[in-house]
Amino acid sequence: MRWGILSTGTIAKNFAQTAGQMPDVQMQAVASRSRESAEAFARAYDIPTAHDSYEALANDPNVEIVYVATPHSRHAEDMKLLIQAGKHVLCEKSFTIDAKQAKEIFALAQEKHVFVMEAFWTKFIPLYRQIEEILESGKLGEIRAVTAQYGYTTARETRKFDPALAGGTLLDIGVYAIGFACMMMGYAFDDVRSELVMNSAGTDALDAITLRKGKTIAQLTTAIGVNMPTFAAVYGTKGHIDIPEFKNPTRAVLHLDGQEPVELAHPFEINGFEYEIREAQACAEAGSLQSERMTGQQTIAVMRIMDEIRRQNGFRFPFERKE
Repeated sequence: MRWGILSTGTIAKNFAQTAGQMPDVQMQAVASRSRESAEAFARAYDIPTAHDSYEALANDPNVEIVYVATPHSRHAEDMKLLIQAGKHVLCEKSFTIDAKQAKEIFALAQEKHVFVMEAFWTKFIPLYRQIEEILESGKLGEIRAVTAQYGYTTARETRKFDPALAGGTLLDIGVYAIGFACMMMGYAFDDVRSELVMNSAGTDALDAITLRKGKTIAQLTTAIGVNMPTFAAVYGTKGHIDIPEFKNPTRAVLHLDGQEPVELAHPFEINGFEYEIREAQACAEAGSLQSERMTGQQTIAVMRIMDEIRRQNGFRFPFERKE
């Protein structure tokens, strides 16, 4: 399929670098609100067409599917533009600002009969197929606890924390930890509790989140401005699994009580992005409107959890309408 790329930022570059190494993926066009930026990106990644507006990309008859890499604050608007133009969509996480927007997007995609999926690449990492098999086998016994942590420092804090762009830790990387907990425990929880540490920009810098489902609890910590080892684990009554770099792991360690640890490994073909790209393309080519592995209901469920976390902490972006 012929791909378009909406935006020319860091994550768009990661996508283009990966797609450029996939023989079955054809990058056709890129769009920026700056012609200079679009043309520079097109030259760098050998893309035939550069557009100086998002509307031009949406109306490009040579583009079939579009990767959306704009800021969170624009996702819903940009996806609506593309869907109305009949384009299939792979949109970066967090998918939208809230669950209401997400539901509207999936309903519109259904109406226009186009494929839409959140680019939650973690869901497609091959190692997780092995981990899922272990969980389903009952080897760990009853799951009692799930943990995940991820934090980083950046020279781009002003951009990352910008409330006008729906900045802050929760929508940027909190989604990784919440998404992981959902992968391990399912997408419905009995209780959601949270504490957010806000910054001077009015967005969240550090999040501590607890999710409970029956007798199982997930404890999640994410932060921008603090380097944390990226690590997760699943603890059962008969053992546990350690998952370093849980957002894009190539290895994990299985610990069963009374046995030697077992290393699980599955190296990437390229860098890990290839699996979500391949899934989106395969679904769109097959005429599917959603991925069975990353459904719209799952995306909406994660957005609802983040809505509840923001509600608990009185965290609203300035552009959100007051109820």
